[in-house]
Amino acid sequence: MTSDLASCLWHQTCQENPAFPDLAGEAEADLVVIGGGYTGCSAALKAAGLGASVRLIEAEDIGSGGSGRNVGLANAGLWLPPEDINAELGAKAGNRLSALLAGAPGMVFSLIEKHAIRCEPERSGTLHCAHAPTGLKDLQRRHAQLTAIGAPVELLPREEAVRRTGSDAVHGALFDPRAGTIQPLAYVRGLARAAAGAGAQLHGNSPATAISRKGGTWHVATPKGSIRARHLIMATNAYARGISGYDAPQVIPVHYFQAATDPLPAALLQKILPGKEGCWDTALVMSSWRLDQAGRLVIGGMGALNHCGSALHRNWLPRKLAALYPDLKEAKLRSFWHGRIAMTTEHLPKILDLQDGFACFGYSGRGIGPGTLFGAAMAEALLTGDSACLPVPPVRDHAIPFASLRSAYYETGAALTHLVSNR
Repeated sequence: MTSDLASCLWHQTCQENPAFPDLAGEAEADLVVIGGGYTGCSAALKAAGLGASVRLIEAEDIGSGGSGRNVGLANAGLWLPPEDINAELGAKAGNRLSALLAGAPGMVFSLIEKHAIRCEPERSGTLHCAHAPTGLKDLQRRHAQLTAIGAPVELLPREEAVRRTGSDAVHGALFDPRAGTIQPLAYVRGLARAAAGAGAQLHGNSPATAISRKGGTWHVATPKGSIRARHLIMATNAYARGISGYDAPQVIPVHYFQAATDPLPAALLQKILPGKEGCWDTALVMSSWRLDQAGRLVIGGMGALNHCGSALHRNWLPRKLAALYPDLKEAKLRSFWHGRIAMTTEHLPKILDLQDGFACFGYSGRGIGPGTLFGAAMAEALLTGDSACLPVPPVRDHAIPFASLRSAYYETGAALTHLVSNR
């Protein structure tokens, strides 16, 4: 693990707490899923709904990885704007991916409603905020590309962005009404509960220790048991562990940390994000902020909290909060935590073809909608034998040169930025 989960706000306030036993003994299934995050739980739910027998194993507790540590912004699309996606995938595949991901927030909120998931859903949209006048150029480019493919986004001038955020520190914003915020851990645990209710069998504290494929059957071993299955989905993303017989696809690990205030008084909540949109900015070293259901302001930025330089991140956060909202300059920040993001060089998610199985990874910080979509699509493709439903064409191999050095570059850049900014 990368941080003490007891200090994570989402683990303190989660209203979805289903319990799943360790895997013990031998089991058989149509599909075995490794990883209990958005991708894995969505895959298990979809497969069970299609009538398949499913076993999902998670090394720790459901949502203990990035799914239980992120900001909780259920966004439409990816970090890349549409034309950049098309440059990587080609116009046909790129436009299809953008169209599918445009509907991903709707998929998320529909599942929340259908399964009565208690995850503080707030579909009030998101605001991509210009951190400086120069940030408006990026927002204008994104607005032009998104509206060209029919996205209902709106470019807000500075005055309106200030009114919507309650902060004089923003210089305009791109509003996306399709998106919203959720309690991210509660959502993934709600998906797990729904999957179990549909007939899937889920197991916590059951890390995969060895994987092999013999005679068209996958064999997965855990410390106390084993599973034989026709199909396999590897859904570990940024939290892959060493497994005998399996080389996890390389990703660039990037970290993101957060903290939360105490619930704000009613007078401040009338000024700060009165519409309850989730926000992030255009800075190269990105920041985000949002409210939870209790009125806490949750604020974060790029960086990890588990190394000797992490004090730079912790010391920067109160300065950033005060720069956004001077009324909060004396506010105490609590519940510091961080999580890990899996990036690819293209900033695009990948599906690796494992032969009667898939591995999915590389959401680059956009895991909620894409993870839900990709997990369900992979389960459907495996069980129906039709890969046409996959959001991206699967690939046979994947490599990232110097992935660890690239990760260190991002962390060093974030630490140096936080050393000098907002002083």
